[in-house]
Amino acid sequence: MSKIPHRLYLTEDQMPQKWFNLRSAMAEQPDPLLHPGTLRPLGVDDLSPIFCEELARQELDGATAYVDIPEPIQNVYKMYRPSPLIRAYELEKALDTPARIYYKFEGNNTSGSHKLNSAVAQAYYAKMQGLTGVTTETGAGQWGTALSEACSYFGLTCDVFMVKCSYEQKPFRKAVMNVFDASITPSPSPTTEVGRQILRDHPDTTGSLGCAISEAVESAVQSGGAKRYVLGSVLNQVLLHQSIIGLESKLAMEQLGEYPDVVVGCAGGGSNLGGLIAPFMADKLRGIRNPRIVAVEPASCPSLTRGKYAYDFCDTGRVTPLARMYTLGCGFIPSANHAGGLRYHGMSPILSKLYHDGYMEAVAYEQTRVFEAAVLFAKRETILPAPESAHAIRGAIDEALRCRESREAKTILFGLTGTGYFDMTAYENYLSGKMSDSIPTDADLQKGFDSLPKIPQNEGI
Repeated sequence: MSKIPHRLYLTEDQMPQKWFNLRSAMAEQPDPLLHPGTLRPLGVDDLSPIFCEELARQELDGATAYVDIPEPIQNVYKMYRPSPLIRAYELEKALDTPARIYYKFEGNNTSGSHKLNSAVAQAYYAKMQGLTGVTTETGAGQWGTALSEACSYFGLTCDVFMVKCSYEQKPFRKAVMNVFDASITPSPSPTTEVGRQILRDHPDTTGSLGCAISEAVESAVQSGGAKRYVLGSVLNQVLLHQSIIGLESKLAMEQLGEYPDVVVGCAGGGSNLGGLIAPFMADKLRGIRNPRIVAVEPASCPSLTRGKYAYDFCDTGRVTPLARMYTLGCGFIPSANHAGGLRYHGMSPILSKLYHDGYMEAVAYEQTRVFEAAVLFAKRETILPAPESAHAIRGAIDEALRCRESREAKTILFGLTGTGYFDMTAYENYLSGKMSDSIPTDADLQKGFDSLPKIPQNEGI
C-alpha cells in the first residue's frame, strides 16, 4: 500500500486564516493602474466609486504580505474547504510516466469552481459597506454562479451580464444563478448605453467579457451609490483571495514530503493560476526553491503567447482604468466556437509582470487537444473537468509525457479549477466530431491591437 494517499484533506483548523499577497515578494511591482482621463496612477478614492472601499485598498496594496481572512468569510469557506489535494495515480498509469502528478480540486461546492473563494470575500465586503447589491460579468458562467451564491448568502442583489454566446449555450448555468435570485442579462444588451453602442457598431456580435464588463460597470455607477462592481479574475484583490488555493496546496504537499518541480495552471484572466502559484512563486522569487511555473491558455484567446505587453482598458467600452498587462486589445472578441471560459482579452497585471520578467512560461493549446485530455482524465480519475481546467490537464499530461521520455520522476502539481457538468454541449460536440479549432490569424489579432489606447506609455509597442 502506498504511503501517499489518493486524497489528502487538511483539517478545518489547518485551513489558512490569512491570504497571501504575492506582490509583497516581488522586487519589481506591476505597473500601476492609470486613470483613463489623466493617465495618472489611481488611488483608493479613484477606485471607491467602482469597487468596495476595502477591496479598493486591497487592489492597491503591494506591501502587506498577509491579510487576515475575516471570520464570517472563514465560516463560509469551511462549508467547502479545505479542498483536497489528489494524487493522480490512475492518470500516471495511463501515461506510463515516472512523474508524480498531483492536482488541487476546487470543484467541491455548488458553484462548481474556485471562483467562490473570491465571490464570498467580495460579497462580504459589499455587505459590510452597507451596499444593497453588486453588478458583474460572467463568461462561461462560473463566476456568475459563484457570485450569485455568495450574494444570496449575504442578502445582496446580484446583477450578472453574461456573454451572449455563453448565455445561449449554457441555459443551466442561468438556472443555477436564478436559484440564488440573480438577475441575468445577455451581453451586449440594450439595457445600458455602452451595450446599445456596441450593438449599433456590431449588431451580430456574440459578445465578450470586455463588453460585459463595460455594462456591469455602467450599471453599478448609475445605481446612485447603492451598488458596486465586482470582478472574478484579473484584479490584484482576486489573486489575493485565491491564494488560499496555493497555501493549502503547499501545506498539504509538505505533509506528504513533496514539493512541485512544475506547477501548471489554466490561464484566462489569472485568478486560479495566480492563487495556485502564489506561495511557490514566492519561493522562486526569494531564491528558496526554483519550480517551473507554466500557464496554459487557449489558442483561440492567446494573450500571453501572442499578446502585447501594454497599457489597455479592462473593458471594451473603455470606461475602466488602464492596466499594463499582456493583452490582445480591448476590442478583441474570441471566436464563438471557443467552448470554454478563458475568454478575456488580457491577463492579470501581476502574472503579466512575472511572465514578462521571465519567472513564468506559457503555452497555448487548441480546444480539441484540450478536450482529448479532458476525456482521458475523466476516464482515469472519474471527475469530468471544466473545459477551463482541462487546459491545465493538457499541460500536465504533456509534462508527464516528457518525463516518460527523459525518465525523470518529477513532481507535477496542477489546478483542477472545477467540474464540467454545465458544459455538456461542448463535450457532445467533441465526442461527435463537430468541434473545430479556431486560431486567430495575425491579421485577426492586429484588429485587437489596433484598439490599444494611443498613449505615451504605449509608444513603440
